[in-house]
Amino acid sequence: MPFEIGIMTFGELTEDPATGALPSPGQRVRETIEQAQVADQVGLDVFGVGEHHRTDFVGSAPAILLAAAAEKTENIKLTSSVTVLSSEDPVRVWEQFATIDLLSAGRAEIIAGRGSYTESFPLFGYELKDYADLFREKLDLLLKIRDRNPLTWSGRFRAPLIDADIAPRAYGETIPIWVGVGGSPASAISTGRLGLPMALALLLGPMTFHEETFRLYRAAAARAGHDADALPISINVHGFAGRTSQSARDTMYPYFARGMMENNHQRGVGLRLPRAAFEAQSSPAAGLLVGSPQEIIDKLLTYHELYRVNRAIIQMGFGGMPQKQHLDAIELLGTEVAPVVRREVALREKSVA
Repeated sequence: MPFEIGIMTFGELTEDPATGALPSPGQRVRETIEQAQVADQVGLDVFGVGEHHRTDFVGSAPAILLAAAAEKTENIKLTSSVTVLSSEDPVRVWEQFATIDLLSAGRAEIIAGRGSYTESFPLFGYELKDYADLFREKLDLLLKIRDRNPLTWSGRFRAPLIDADIAPRAYGETIPIWVGVGGSPASAISTGRLGLPMALALLLGPMTFHEETFRLYRAAAARAGHDADALPISINVHGFAGRTSQSARDTMYPYFARGMMENNHQRGVGLRLPRAAFEAQSSPAAGLLVGSPQEIIDKLLTYHELYRVNRAIIQMGFGGMPQKQHLDAIELLGTEVAPVVRREVALREKSVA
């Protein structure tokens, strides 16, 4: 299975800690599409847009941004990261992403998640006490929509479907549906039981933080009769690529720290991240993928060795990093990091086969 490297964005609107400038929503939307274009041009594999329903993000409708990106790109896969399925209608999710799939000639994907940011629940009339049940039911419906048409289905949280014709259908045979997992053992087990690809997020902590999560996922998949070793797995982390280790850290830190304080989960309860803590999280054994191209190569190969992942999606520019620095990092990732990692992983797998 080839190793894939991609990027994702939340499209956050954050005051620049150096200049005090605040980008307009229109500026950030256009910059998001430009990031997808550059990622495609330099040969990255995946571009993702996260879903948030607050005025400090522009990603309340990721499907529209991805549809725009589909028209400006040629090869890169286009995914939500994540679709907060618990507060969405799976019928509309399918219709939107099937349309993206048609526009992009088969490049659409969905990463479905429960939502660690919960502002969408009251916004769309759902209660947090139903958090887990909503996701289970809606994922079941989304998978059934993908697998058959017309469809008859009933559940607790939406009107039943009776011989429903849900269109359009995918460009090709199907649309990949991943499940975004934040580290919950129960989530990993249920995802493995369903035999679905898992996109596992690591915000902060050691690289080994999720060893038990991966073990539980693969064990559940095997017990359910799936080929656990054949299931795609992604590690989703924050990071930034610079020409040197020091320049990467110096560029990323002020924006990442501002984003963690202002854009991280509920307003007013952000996470303060001193420089010393950031440096510790950037060390060789810690999870952040920040540094020179060689440092990022080494860490990605370590992630592959630890978890046997076949995809890494890096959230670069979090906290409103200026577009030039963000695009420079995307270019380094595509031209200097990705080719080496793909080659080294292929050699490893060939030697094991």
